[in-house]
Amino acid sequence: MARGLLRSTTVFSAMTFISRVLGFVRDMVFAYFFGAVGGFDAFVLAFKIPNFMRGLFAEGAFSQAFVPVLSEYHTQRTEAEVKEFIDKMAGTLAVLLLITTLILELATPVLVTLFAPGFVKDPARFALASDMLRVTFPYLMLISLTAFCGSVLNSIGRFAAPAFNPVLLNVALIAAAVVASSWFKVPVKSLAWGVFFGGVIQLLFLIPFLLRKGLLPRPRWGWRDSGVRRVLGLMVPALFGVSVAQIGLLMDTLFASFLPQGSIAWLYYSQQLTFFPLGVFGVALATVVLPHLSRSHAKKSKEEFDNALDWALRCVLVIAIPSAIGLVVLSGPLIATLFDSGGVFGAHDVLMAQLSLMAFSIGVPGFMLVKVLASGFYSRQNIKTPVRIGVIALLANIVLNCLLFWPLKHAGIALATALSSSMNACMLFYKLHAVGDFTLRPGWKSYCLRLGFANLILIMMLLIFVPATSEWLLMGKLMRVIYLTAWVSVSVIVYLLCLFLSGLRLRDFRVSESLTGTVERT
Repeated sequence: MARGLLRSTTVFSAMTFISRVLGFVRDMVFAYFFGAVGGFDAFVLAFKIPNFMRGLFAEGAFSQAFVPVLSEYHTQRTEAEVKEFIDKMAGTLAVLLLITTLILELATPVLVTLFAPGFVKDPARFALASDMLRVTFPYLMLISLTAFCGSVLNSIGRFAAPAFNPVLLNVALIAAAVVASSWFKVPVKSLAWGVFFGGVIQLLFLIPFLLRKGLLPRPRWGWRDSGVRRVLGLMVPALFGVSVAQIGLLMDTLFASFLPQGSIAWLYYSQQLTFFPLGVFGVALATVVLPHLSRSHAKKSKEEFDNALDWALRCVLVIAIPSAIGLVVLSGPLIATLFDSGGVFGAHDVLMAQLSLMAFSIGVPGFMLVKVLASGFYSRQNIKTPVRIGVIALLANIVLNCLLFWPLKHAGIALATALSSSMNACMLFYKLHAVGDFTLRPGWKSYCLRLGFANLILIMMLLIFVPATSEWLLMGKLMRVIYLTAWVSVSVIVYLLCLFLSGLRLRDFRVSESLTGTVERT
């Protein structure tokens, strides 16, 4: 029996929510033990570079090329052919990742210079970042294979285990900070080993789920296989497209490396908060809707395609807009409550991270829309269009960074990222809609009016009644937690009540999938 998009998205979001909450606990531990000092700056870089490569090979170019082809195999091929394709793809990917990891291990000083040139003038940070990068680089291979296993499960409608998987990395990092940091002469080095062992645990966790479904790969070299070559062929333009987005993120670190110590950490802590709605809802929607869009395109059903993508866009906006408002207005209280816990992360760090959080938050709708809209192109195996649009957005990001970097410091870096992502989303929608590949369903005018009403009430309430950050810093830890919990709860209730009063109902977001696979509104 087919599973509805809403149910699948809810499952994925629930698992991701658990991961993100534990991620906040992880970052609170980081702030308490390591704060915003130069050593933590070095770790952020050492973790971000393999994450950058992972974004290129695993959750980026590979998944965007692999999922549509695998969905097509499920639709048009036998189970034996599907299994053979998975085996050959696993073997080919593993060999390519191993070679890439070994080469990059030898080039760690060059990579640190490339991604954080400001570290060159600080030999201690440069050496520390290089040492930790050698430890974290195998994570590239481990998490890429994990993402491959997750893509296989997602293609058959199993989203819970891959979505829960990041919890294991967070547990490993928390253990590394709390327990293992005392074992090292330089305590922050424990986090690098936490990343490595977290990657091992994440890969092992998914194996039983694949085994249960009879899809555990037996890796085989398949360079000449037609399906493998199609995926690799699609990956070439996808690599350019994803590298554009990843380079845009690394631009933050590059520019911040020239700023005073702590700037990279302030950006890191504030960025983690903006990743919460993006990870729980934006990535969840994009992950769930991509196989549906791919199957609709394979069956040449434009109506199914339009219905699924239209539903995803409505879901994004109903979450993204209030999320952005809440993150902007509650930026100070959020940073103070989560990260200022009496450790080395102090009041000055709260105020600095607040500025970058406010700037990042402006781009939350754009960040989430890019994920969903790009799926509309990837499902059609059209990688080149988002690549071209991504290049334009990257150039805009560079220009905005140059304009905003000096006057606004780290907050200008965050603002440049937010504005360029919003531009990216607008261009993706225009291109998808203008050429006729996607048509909005009826009812958008009334839908936007209802959203506008609810969000206007939310803004007014928060601006009028929420205490200033300076008052928040005078509160004790327990009072901060109580007040923040109360305000978040009240905000959610008021927002949902306003949506209800405007005429919006839960049934407006229900999309079901019939036994034949047709996506339709209920």
